[in-house]
Amino acid sequence: MLPIIFAIPVLQLLILAYAVTFEIKNINLVIVDQDHSVASRQLVSKFAAPPFYHIKAYANSYIQAEEQLKTGKAHQILIIPSRFERDMQKETKASVQLITNAIDGSAAAIMNAYGNSIIADYNRDISVDLSGGAISKQPFDIRYSYWFNPELDYKTYMVPGILVLLVTIIGMFLSSMNVVREKEMGTIEQINVSPVKKYQFVIGKLLPFWFIALFELAFGLLLARIVFNIPIIGSLWLIFGVASIYLLAVLGIGLFISTLVNTQQQAMFLAWFFAVVFIMMSGLFTPVDSMPQWAQNINIINPIAYFIKMMRMIMLKGSEFRDILKPLMSIAVYAVVSLTLAVWRYRKVAV
Repeated sequence: MLPIIFAIPVLQLLILAYAVTFEIKNINLVIVDQDHSVASRQLVSKFAAPPFYHIKAYANSYIQAEEQLKTGKAHQILIIPSRFERDMQKETKASVQLITNAIDGSAAAIMNAYGNSIIADYNRDISVDLSGGAISKQPFDIRYSYWFNPELDYKTYMVPGILVLLVTIIGMFLSSMNVVREKEMGTIEQINVSPVKKYQFVIGKLLPFWFIALFELAFGLLLARIVFNIPIIGSLWLIFGVASIYLLAVLGIGLFISTLVNTQQQAMFLAWFFAVVFIMMSGLFTPVDSMPQWAQNINIINPIAYFIKMMRMIMLKGSEFRDILKPLMSIAVYAVVSLTLAVWRYRKVAV
């Protein structure tokens, strides 16, 4: 139990925060330069400059480059046809081909946007050169301002969600094995014939894990601030208040599962089934708004989705109590229902 409670959550936070990201930082590019001109080399240098592009190889033909794409050694192919420079100088237009491995549709869209942006930038430079260095003044001065995550760091987006994942695993998995362990050891019969009331038994089983999960959250927030430099703009008291109510809901689910099964293995499988579904649909990895409408409707009964949303709002936006009142009320209702079911399902009779 001790490694599960203390060591594993810390390792998960340190590993997942760095590893789980949708940022595209390493794009292997194969160049097929059939022109070998000054203009083609300038275009290639544009792709070589960004840190996220790595020129994997220079191929003599498209067939060689395609082989790199098929074997997974390359993500994109840039084909510069012959007469590229000549077409630009004589016809003031030329074409290039950018081929992207689109097995992962999301990554392909990002890589394609990167490539198109670089080509568009090169096209602007060429337009200035062909016009003799003169360029018309832009009618608008466009400046970007990124709120709540000005550095566009994906860890800032992921870490609050990972913290929710860690306290959920502690709460749901450990509480789901709680009553079952008493059954396996044979001590449940002694408890059943004791004068301890049902609600007292449930409180005694839940409180230790409630305190442990809050301690894990506090330690995780400390790591997030020191190691990952994640801002905590909102109130810490509000974070722990929301977490306290959320943990009651999660612990109630775990304890309810524990009353349904007879072995710890069964409890683990059942808890894992619900946890995987809730986590994948929670908005931890992909935005909930991008899901189909039926999936968003199902998320109404997903407590993890509510807590991740509130954690990001409080930590990154500095949201106050009134801003999170609606999801907080949903979590509170969830806690009441899950705990009521757990108390009702635990039958205090000798077995």
